[in-house]
Amino acid sequence: MGSSTLPTIKFLRQPTSSAWVEQALANLDTILLDHSHCERKAAGVALNLMFRYPSNAKLVRTLTAIAQEELQHFEQVNQILERRNIPLAPLAAPPYGSGLAKHIRRDEPDRLLDSLLVSGLIEARSHERLGLLGTHCPEPDLARFYRSLMASEARHYGAYWTLADTYFERSALTQRLELLAQAESDLLAALHPQPRIHS
Repeated sequence: MGSSTLPTIKFLRQPTSSAWVEQALANLDTILLDHSHCERKAAGVALNLMFRYPSNAKLVRTLTAIAQEELQHFEQVNQILERRNIPLAPLAAPPYGSGLAKHIRRDEPDRLLDSLLVSGLIEARSHERLGLLGTHCPEPDLARFYRSLMASEARHYGAYWTLADTYFERSALTQRLELLAQAESDLLAALHPQPRIHS
């Protein structure tokens, strides 16, 4: 898991460090609460893109399914929080999401391309980190839950990539992805002091 190894998740420049795993496992209740926020935000991102691009039929169909699945995961995480007597509460967001959002260009069609690629990168990182929690979490039920989410997260980042590939030339897409993937890696280069899914 050291940063000197090649990433195993497609599109990610650097794998998550062992320091994040240690931080997350030492703060599982906070990680669970943040996970709830992440699922809600992921559903919101899919819905917002549907509202912004309502005439893109394939995008609307694909993101409808993603939004529904993210909301199912949101409910599942909230049930775990309830069983652990962790109340739903706000959490300060790490700089990850806002940092990536700054790279989304404002003018179309660049805005659509960047939005799809940033969403795909976030889903790819979620897939990787939920997998790490599924592998290393000492609580068997929680580890099983995280492993169960991995396949859907992989589908989600694949879906965002496929949408980008549908609406844009491959050369422009891959060139932009390289820049955004580097930005994503840079944002996670230093461990955020507050434990989060994307810290």
